[in-house]
Amino acid sequence: MQDKIAIIGGSGVYGLFRKAKKVSVKTPYGKVDNISKVKHKNQEMFFLPRHGPKHSVPPHLINYRANLYALYELGVSRIFATNAVGSIDTSINPGDFVIPDQIIDMTKHRPLTYYDGQTKINFSDGTSRQGVVHLDYTNPYCPKLRTQYIKAVEEIGGMVHTKGVHICADGPRFETPAEIIMYQKMGGTVVGMTTIPEAILARELKMCYATLCLITNYGAGMQEKITHEEVVRLFKEKTDTIKEIMKNIVAQKMLDIKCDCKD
Repeated sequence: MQDKIAIIGGSGVYGLFRKAKKVSVKTPYGKVDNISKVKHKNQEMFFLPRHGPKHSVPPHLINYRANLYALYELGVSRIFATNAVGSIDTSINPGDFVIPDQIIDMTKHRPLTYYDGQTKINFSDGTSRQGVVHLDYTNPYCPKLRTQYIKAVEEIGGMVHTKGVHICADGPRFETPAEIIMYQKMGGTVVGMTTIPEAILARELKMCYATLCLITNYGAGMQEKITHEEVVRLFKEKTDTIKEIMKNIVAQKMLDIKCDCKD
């Protein structure tokens, strides 16, 4: 089977591919009609804007299960995500990139699994999953894809931190200074609102998943004030850089690094 790649992200990568074809997929969790499909060097690729084509869906209302299931239906095996996040580590600054290797889930109201004891999912390798399912998340992000991301950022000379703990909160509000102090004591590196449940659902569907985090601000209490406008401004400043990183990802050959995402 052909290895298919998907990119999940925001406005920083909306214009990555030209002449893209729109794809609509019906899933048991809802219809997803904002996927773009392209071919690059005979490889089929997809781009999914997680907040919708006009960035109109807040993080706590995104239909994550439909989004990931749609990519699964399209035969995607590797997902490269992007996130705008805040730094809660004073050694990591706005404008830096972080390729996290761990997650702390602080969300409260999101569906986190496909496996409700009833649902059965059949995979292309002839296996299936149903009933009570417990999966291993020792490596919540795919080590193979993380290495590809690190290599792609280093090739353009970007400041990249090769490890980090990504704390995911519900949003859409920013955190309080007291919450940031708590997250720091928990060992957090960055805080965002969208890697959960994407990483979890991707593993449940046997897809490799990693994310590129762009630091857009410091956490509350570490700077005077945080505004959405500030986050958007810095992300726009890095748009060309993010596009170059994604182009490097697309151009790379698959690395010979073992991962257990499909197992």
